[in-house]
Amino acid sequence: MATNWSGTPIEIAQWLRELGLEQYADAFRDNAIDAKILPTLTADDLRDIGVTLIGHRRRLLNAIAELAAEASRAIATPESPEEKTPERRQLTVMFCDLVGSTALSTQLDPEDLRALFGAYHLAVREAVATFDGFVAKYMGDGVNPQSALTLALGV
Repeated sequence: MATNWSGTPIEIAQWLRELGLEQYADAFRDNAIDAKILPTLTADDLRDIGVTLIGHRRRLLNAIAELAAEASRAIATPESPEEKTPERRQLTVMFCDLVGSTALSTQLDPEDLRALFGAYHLAVREAVATFDGFVAKYMGDGVNPQSALTLALGV
């Protein structure tokens, strides 16, 4: 069974039945439309799979929008009082750069340079992971790791 984008189980045929549009269950199944695809459907998509009546397309698009709104409300509303309590966390942000990479880019084959960057990114990612951190962004020869703990990498 598929789940919607908030993680709630949703069965497409049942959902269509609840909307009074069960006649489209086969079209949804035949076109591999599941809960993950629903939020991306457009009126043209619905027309392409055989939903010819404007009223039916509008009803489906409104129901999809309501699923999205429910998901947003579920995310915005904490389920327990503990989730309302602010939490203070230490965050360390740093930027790493491979020194001399511009000069290397004129001397190395592009594939060799790509392999070098890959090895560099892997080394940084492994070093950051030892401090329970993660790499937030790769930018060519630059890396922007972030950690919940202080990173003692000597940079």
